[in-house]
Amino acid sequence: MVAKPRAATYRDLEALAPNVVGELIGGVLHANPRPASLHAAATSALGEELGPPFKRGRGGPGGWVILDEPELHIGDDVLVPDIAGWRRERMPQMPEVAFFTLAPDWLSEVLSPSTAGVDRAEKLPVYARAGVRHIWLVDPVAKTLEILRLGDDRYVLLTTFHGDAVVRAEPFDAIELELGILWAR
Repeated sequence: MVAKPRAATYRDLEALAPNVVGELIGGVLHANPRPASLHAAATSALGEELGPPFKRGRGGPGGWVILDEPELHIGDDVLVPDIAGWRRERMPQMPEVAFFTLAPDWLSEVLSPSTAGVDRAEKLPVYARAGVRHIWLVDPVAKTLEILRLGDDRYVLLTTFHGDAVVRAEPFDAIELELGILWAR
């Protein structure tokens, strides 16, 4: 008889090396090295573009808490999206915590060849169960931005933008976003 493998725990995450991003999804430990340069550049550029108008209210409506790589505890799952945002109505002040149990209103996953499958097939259903309303999937290699909105119990693809287009994408459609900035080297 084959023994059932033990479910990974938070202790397994804590035991990872500091240069590794770990997540627990369905009792399985997913460990990946820190993002490569194209991934990191796209994530940084996205935060730089959204922060002033939505976090600070400079050139936009404000009203958001936006964080890089927050640790989210959703039931037994532990996920680390690249960027996440909470509307101030739901998070009037950012708590001083090691992780968040309040699901964000929006988040973005920057896809890497090694993580895209997990991001799409395993993380999206967890985010849907938690009620994350909007997801952006950024692919710096294909130079695409996919905008998803939560339907009844799954995500609906609203649109895919490509290349150097200047776009308006919900929930941040109060401003234009130049996609070329995300791919700049």
